[in-house]
Amino acid sequence: MRRFFGKLYVQVLIGVFAGIALGVFAPNFASDFKPLGDVFIKLIKMVFAPIIFATVVLGIARMESMKELGRVGFRALIYFEVLSTFALALGLVVVNIVGPGRGMNIDASHLDTKAIATYTATAAKPQGFIDFMMNLVPTSLFDALARNDILQILVFATLLGVALSHIGPRARPVVDFLDSFTHGVFAIVGMIMRLAPMAAFGAMAFTVGKYGLGSVVALGKLMGTMYITCFLFVTVVLGVIARVSGFSLWKFLKYIKDELFTVLGTSSSESVVPQLMRKLEHAGVSKPVVGLVVPSGLTFNPDGQCIYYTMAAIFIAQATNTPLTLTDQLVVLGVLLLTSKGSAGVTGSGFITLAATLASMGKIPVAGMVLLLGVDRFMSEARAITNTIGNAVGTIAIARWVGSVDRQRLARVLDGQTDPEDLQELYEGDDESKVKPIRADLGERGVRAVA
Repeated sequence: MRRFFGKLYVQVLIGVFAGIALGVFAPNFASDFKPLGDVFIKLIKMVFAPIIFATVVLGIARMESMKELGRVGFRALIYFEVLSTFALALGLVVVNIVGPGRGMNIDASHLDTKAIATYTATAAKPQGFIDFMMNLVPTSLFDALARNDILQILVFATLLGVALSHIGPRARPVVDFLDSFTHGVFAIVGMIMRLAPMAAFGAMAFTVGKYGLGSVVALGKLMGTMYITCFLFVTVVLGVIARVSGFSLWKFLKYIKDELFTVLGTSSSESVVPQLMRKLEHAGVSKPVVGLVVPSGLTFNPDGQCIYYTMAAIFIAQATNTPLTLTDQLVVLGVLLLTSKGSAGVTGSGFITLAATLASMGKIPVAGMVLLLGVDRFMSEARAITNTIGNAVGTIAIARWVGSVDRQRLARVLDGQTDPEDLQELYEGDDESKVKPIRADLGERGVRAVA
């Protein structure tokens, strides 16, 4: 029992229901708990700029392996961009059709604190195209970081990542430092996320106390829409990709079911990367392709995150009655094409990137994110599972594209015709006598394709 209540999602759930109950039975008193959500928002904003800077630099700098894999890396980037763009567009279309935030009539001015108002004012962008382009170039990195100007940070991070990639081995100390720095900042995120139950309590108490129980129905509608959209993306979009690539999506999902349950429990797609890579290699995908595509996909192909970003951003606009033209929504999609690439496979990163996107636009109120606190943790499971399935299917699709997958072995593995012990043999030390029989199944063509 103690273990059960020690889980974060259980604590958040308790906070949500406690906040709803307080809002229903003591609405005036419940409205006073608003600062709990506001403090959590400030803590999140404190870390999202350095996280996005470091993850974008690392993601690009580590693409130096593309020099060896050539066309594999180039085609992987094309695949990532197309799929993530499609996921963003799908989320945008569905949230406009369903309209989960319509009718909430949240007054954004009641959500704002002085710090949030100052922040959004400094993040606002000029209207003219020339001014917009000029504003993309930071005066200095430190100025951009101090003002949390995410677009300027992205420009510098992209340039630095490309430079480090070109430098090669000499850039290793900088890359290692940024890697350690990222782990340190995400440790801070872990500390912050422990406050999520209190923040969820305060946010739900304020929302229900101020706007009534109907606001909870809208949040449930958003969560349900998110899960249905992810399900459609996996079954329809990824199902078609799997069929074109010559394998059954259902059989593949059964093959990686253990990894999917782990993701469901941890709400982190990063938690199963080593196991997933092993299973993909065992299924006949060449090791160099797996080694490039799976880690890169964490940053460049977050399909579930992309669906969430557009849905959550437009939901906040709908809930706060913020008018958005078609051009505004396309700008949201365009900004997310950049900011979504700074996503990491850990809990809380989606919330951080969404805050960065809203801040960079300066139109949708960042403070409106307090509305998502009660359900964000539960939507993160759908995001993580969709990310994991998307990267796994994408790895096989890219390998098939470059001719680096043994299709016969893949069929045998998915049909359950191979000995499960083979998977262990591939990782039992450096004994080549154990490794060669499995590597041989990749075939001459697969080896040449990534040589």
